[in-house]
Amino acid sequence: MLNIEEPVKLQFLSNDGLGGLTPDFLDQEQVKQVKRFHSTFADYKATPLVSLDNLAAKLNVKKIYIKDEAYRFGLDAFKVLGGAYAIAKLLCKKLGVELDEIDFNYLKSKEVKEEIGDVTFVTATDGNHGRGVAWAASQLGYQAIVYLPKGSAKRRVEAIRETGAKAVVTDANYDKTVSYAINKAEIEDWLIVQDTAWEGYEEIPSWIMQGYTTMADEALLQMELDGIDKPTHLFLQAGVGSMAGSVLGYYANYYDGKPPITTIVEPNDAACIFKSAFVGDGLAHNVDSDLKTDMAGLACGEPNPIAWQILRDFSKMNVKCDDSVAATGMRMLANPLGNDPRVIAGESGAVGLGLLTLLMNDSKLNEVREELDLNEDSVVLLFNTEGATDPINYQRIIWGGKGSLALNL
Repeated sequence: MLNIEEPVKLQFLSNDGLGGLTPDFLDQEQVKQVKRFHSTFADYKATPLVSLDNLAAKLNVKKIYIKDEAYRFGLDAFKVLGGAYAIAKLLCKKLGVELDEIDFNYLKSKEVKEEIGDVTFVTATDGNHGRGVAWAASQLGYQAIVYLPKGSAKRRVEAIRETGAKAVVTDANYDKTVSYAINKAEIEDWLIVQDTAWEGYEEIPSWIMQGYTTMADEALLQMELDGIDKPTHLFLQAGVGSMAGSVLGYYANYYDGKPPITTIVEPNDAACIFKSAFVGDGLAHNVDSDLKTDMAGLACGEPNPIAWQILRDFSKMNVKCDDSVAATGMRMLANPLGNDPRVIAGESGAVGLGLLTLLMNDSKLNEVREELDLNEDSVVLLFNTEGATDPINYQRIIWGGKGSLALNL
């Protein structure tokens, strides 16, 4: 393990991956079904894949691609892909039909609503997942109740309420808010749609992870149009790990057990995937802390055990870092080089680029860069998982200089 204190507190942990069986619930046949369903949404279209060619030249890599999920269904984040798919699967289960037999409009029909009756969906969220669940429930004519942890950004709470859902901010952190939502769902006989798993609750989180694969599949098709058959490197940010596990699991299937070289990135004070890798017994381990970080979407202390197994087996490196790495990525994307497109990225969406920049710029990280085989031939794929979902904090970071790094670019 490599520890770096200056110019920013970082820890790097090598993880060569066990390999082995790829997750069959994320294979190409499953992804094809997911994407077909998403394509039946009236507003569906692939989100942009941005190529930052001037920045790639500056950092001495071949290509940097950003899959920009700030454009997904006008919701500023990718999470709706998973929440909507899981809700659809739940309704199909109640109806006794297969998802590949129906479309989104069918689920919105009066006949379906009469057969299903009144249903309340409940979830806990830092904002984006809850908004996705609330939006999907509203589109289909159902009630949603969303619980958020203390300190949640006002705008994220408002965005959930604008869908017609009830949003409740608790006085607890994210993990305790999840537990509270689970208990309420059991007492009230609500349907919980949570993006992490626990014993006896694995099916819905697996559906949510399947839902996320649409963006991963879109990215491959978009790169192929640009003449790239396979990215060499992935930087995937992780909270509970569901998004990272979804993307890496799909690519492990797509590339026959040999996905791109993958680095998992987390905040210093909420690095449950890092801790699980560090303990080294193959099991998922929780982080017990206040989970304080600007990267609100990653402020999770309990990993999704389904996702953890994928990240354990197929990733190359685990990294935890402080908020300044994300802030640097946000500023770089907001102020691009030359004619590179501008990308509006929230804190959780920009941390991968911030880390890549450090790796290519700081001589103290030469050993890590060499271990990851990052060089002038590298094609790097990153996912901007959110736009400015907290506009106040976004402006504070971009204008106010909060958390800047001194870089010699």
